[in-house]
Amino acid sequence: MVPDPLNRRLSVVLKMIGRHPGALLSALAAGGLTLVLVTWLGGEQGERSHAGDRPSLLELLDQVSKERGRQLEDAPLDTAPQAPRARSWTSPLARQCSGIDPAVKQRLESLMSQEASWRSDLAIDATNFGRRHERDAFGRRLDITPRVVVMHETVYSMTSAVNTFLTPHPRDEDQVSYHTLIGRDGRVLDLVDPSLRAYGAGYSAFLGEWAITNKRFKGSVNNFALHVSLETPSEGANNNPRHSGYSSSQYDALALVLSGWIRDFNLPPAAITTHRHVDIGGERSDPRSFDWAALQSRLASLRDLCVARALTP
Repeated sequence: MVPDPLNRRLSVVLKMIGRHPGALLSALAAGGLTLVLVTWLGGEQGERSHAGDRPSLLELLDQVSKERGRQLEDAPLDTAPQAPRARSWTSPLARQCSGIDPAVKQRLESLMSQEASWRSDLAIDATNFGRRHERDAFGRRLDITPRVVVMHETVYSMTSAVNTFLTPHPRDEDQVSYHTLIGRDGRVLDLVDPSLRAYGAGYSAFLGEWAITNKRFKGSVNNFALHVSLETPSEGANNNPRHSGYSSSQYDALALVLSGWIRDFNLPPAAITTHRHVDIGGERSDPRSFDWAALQSRLASLRDLCVARALTP
């Protein structure tokens, strides 16, 4: 016998299906909301439910519909639209050549020497990443050199994010990934080779630059971006503006990942930005509660902030 609370939940679900059939099918096809839907129906109190902060099914469906609408054009474009107006970016990271914390330096050097113990590769489904396009949808040549790092957060657990990336997403609008994922314990999973394109940001631009590689979609930074995401603390599975923040182990791992990218691609530290900044629609706020001072001290100890390179729009 189905308990009364579950009966009520099922009744609501049926109403939502009638009101939002397309969004529901899209969400279930993507796989990313399947576990959330089951949890919502059952009212479980586990790690991913975060009881008390769990979004309603209607909110989840509306989120899917809104995201698809933001990224898709009303009709395939015939001509290239004008690039977005450049939005200035002042990096919170300051130049620093002295005042290095020896304890931080020693800890990071030790971690670096044991990289195999906390960093590994994970092959995600091939539909969730692709090559960097050398020409845009209108035949114009593109510079595919990575030149911006976009930081994100998972919102739900690391396991939930990985399951989403392992799930095939044949439709372009459902595909999602990061190059690298960092867990609460400092464990690092490299999901997409930096030479390839991860689908971390939708409608986005950095310093007035985007790339349109499909006439059905609005421009994004993905073709020249590197994406790294931090696992969100358990109480952060909501839309609140802040949460308890990221662990010291995550900042250690993040600094080492970023240091490698800075050196491999000759990136200035000012090229490290947030999903919130590149998002044109103004609806993204991640990574919430990010501590730039924690990153500053670590990158300084790695000698990555004693540089004079600057960004040029």
